[in-house]
Amino acid sequence: MGIAEILGIAASMSLLAGWRLYVVVLATGIAMRSGVIPLPEHLMGLQILASPWVMAVAAIGALCEFFADKVAWLDSIWDAVHTLVRPLGGALLALAIVDPGDPATQAIAFLLGGGGALLAHGGKAGVRAVVNTSPEPVSNVAVSTVEDVTTVGLLWLIYQHPYIAAAVAVALLALTIWLLLLARRVIRSLFRPRPPADPPA
Repeated sequence: MGIAEILGIAASMSLLAGWRLYVVVLATGIAMRSGVIPLPEHLMGLQILASPWVMAVAAIGALCEFFADKVAWLDSIWDAVHTLVRPLGGALLALAIVDPGDPATQAIAFLLGGGGALLAHGGKAGVRAVVNTSPEPVSNVAVSTVEDVTTVGLLWLIYQHPYIAAAVAVALLALTIWLLLLARRVIRSLFRPRPPADPPA
């Protein structure tokens, strides 16, 4: 893989980790153990994700997240708890992907990976906070299911076609920024003071 593909995979995985860290770790471990991802030598830092212990912890986390994320307001509590975990996980994933022989590139990958994961996490948490204002539970379950399917689908896409990983990362970044702006606009409209009603004649 060239540098564009490597950076694209690092960016995509970091952004997806901001949505579903445990699923990203588990899916990557499964893909490596099944031979779907043949790692070149400089990506061997990711090999730890194929450890049975790491996969077991990731599976437990993914299972807990799957159910917690579909219960109104419990998902926001879960997101709040993972405000530090997801960015750190995204930073470490990006760090493991880049060339370990280049400390400057590793430092940049760590910072950008953490920043990307934090941005994606903020977009997800903001949108879910807006969805939770709806009194019915169907929208919460629907949004969570879309996030699950999208994460797994995009992971498969960048593993099978790494040459488009950079385009996927750009699309994810644009989507994240749009979600943040959307959540900000909706939340501001919810808390904006309403004009007093006209007194009856």
